[in-house]
Formats: sequence, C-alpha cells, structure tokens
Amino acid sequence: MARTPGIEPWRSRLLIMFSGEPDGRPKWVREVDEGDDAGYFGEGSAAWHVHGSMGTLVAGIRALLMQTLHPGAMAGVHDWSRYRSDPLGRLSGTIRWIITVTFGSAEQARRESGRVNRFHDRVSGEYTDASGRTAAYSAHDAPLLDWVHLAFTDAFLGAAERWAPRIPGGADRYVAEWAIAGELVGVVDPPRTAGELRERLDSLRRAGVLQRDDRVDDIVRFIRRPPLALSMRVPYAILFGGAVASLPVEFRRMLGLRRPWWPAITATRVALRVVERILGQTSTSEAAAQRRLTRLRAEGRSTEPVPWVREPADG
Repeated sequence: MARTPGIEPWRSRLLIMFSGEPDGRPKWVREVDEGDDAGYFGEGSAAWHVHGSMGTLVAGIRALLMQTLHPGAMAGVHDWSRYRSDPLGRLSGTIRWIITVTFGSAEQARRESGRVNRFHDRVSGEYTDASGRTAAYSAHDAPLLDWVHLAFTDAFLGAAERWAPRIPGGADRYVAEWAIAGELVGVVDPPRTAGELRERLDSLRRAGVLQRDDRVDDIVRFIRRPPLALSMRVPYAILFGGAVASLPVEFRRMLGLRRPWWPAITATRVALRVVERILGQTSTSEAAAQRRLTRLRAEGRSTEPVPWVREPADG
C-alpha cells in the first residue's frame, strides 16, 4: 500500500525507537513468524488487544513513572540500568520482552523470559527503604518482582481503558492473562482481577512501602525530558502529559506531578491516531504472529492458546 509522502522518515524514526531497526523487524520480531503453536494468548485475546494498540506508547511511560516509587526497584534502575547512556536501547529491550511474550510462540516466550531472568541474576545491591533502614535487594526478590508486575499491568490496563477500550473479556481477563507473563519471570502470586490489582497497589501505598526522594525526582525529570531528536520532543511531551493525566491521583501526587492544564487525554488520543497512521493499524509483531497462525492452519495444526502450567520452583 502506498504511503503518504513525508511519512516514511517519521515511520523509520519511530520504528528505530521501539525496535532498534528502521523496518521494525529485528531478529526477535522475525522469530515471531516461527514456532509451532499460538503462544499463551492467541488471536482475540485481551493481551493481543492491549499490547497491539497505540496506547502502549503511553503505558510504557506510565509504568516507568510508577516503578520509581519503590526504593528497591529504584535502586536497581539506578545501579544497573543503562537508561541514561542508552535510553532507547533500554526501551527496545523492554519492548522485546513484552512483544515476544505477547505474540510469540510458547517456546519463544519462555526463552525470552529466561533471557530476562539471566540478566536479573546479576542485579543486586543495597538501598535505603521508606523507613530509613538499609536493606539488601536482588532483582529476583519476590516483593520487587511483584511491584514491577503490578506497576506494569496497571499502566497498560489503564492506558487501554482510555485509548483502546473494548478489551476482549474486559479488564479482568487482561489481568488474568498477563499474570502468565509475571509467572514467566518469577512472580509468585500475581493478581487475577482488576480489583485485586488495584487493591494490592493501594495496600503498598497505604503501608508506606513506596516513597519519593531526590533519586525519584531525578529519574522523573529524565523521563519527562529524555534526550530525543528535536522532531520527537513535542509528540513525546504530549504522550508524557497523557501518561501523567492517566495516573491515579494519589500516585500522581506521590510523584510530585500535576495533571496538565491542557486536555492531555484528548490530545494524546489525537497523537496516537497520528502515530497509527504513520505505523499502520497492525504492528509488525502482530502481523508476524498472524502469519504464524495462518501457517499453522494451513498445516492443519491447532491455533488455540497453549495452556499455561507453572513449573514448580527449584527445591
């Protein structure tokens, strides 16, 4: 299909930002074509709908903002992340896991989650908790894994509810489906309903586990104004405003952020439509997954989602 003149350079910039490649098809996206099953979710799933929508662009920002509030997670980002030296590389690495687990085969999802877990093996150190005590942390610690999963799930669900509604099966189905992704990287007891998700987030806030300090303020400033090309700064500012406006008010206050004075939700909706026009309605990853399902049907094989069975913990 012919593209509107002038769109292609913007498309390449966006695809490089999200995947590291100007055509949006790095090796890990090409591998989504492969595999012998439909993966853990499959066509028509809530996960496909949420993660295949343009709202993910805002959800990623919102998830990063929320994650800063846990001092243990914050220490891991500060001590081990390359977010300052290579912010787009870190972004594409996170996107790689999300996309692979969502649209890849079950074997690819397990392999990619194993890669993430191996990286987490070396992430450890010390931090000062909300009560002022020094505590050790590891990326494999259950409370940290739980917090990152809660913040992620809440961010992507919240973005979808505003900018990609009509989630198949509703919010509860998305939370239940994405619990599989949490368990793939070691989360022991992820929430299964939207109500449980929000209650657990709120209980952490009420318990005083979360905090804002100078380190949080520093990273929030970086997330607000990352080192992007000049042409990308205004679109990003709109998406950042949408992320802030979509945050629950109590967490927005904890982060020291104010809801934009301008209509951020509506402006973000318009911006996402423009991005969709540039990139196309179907992502390269979802298109690859659909090709895999077409091949499986032609071979007379099942295209039903693979049942999830959590492997027992070692020992």
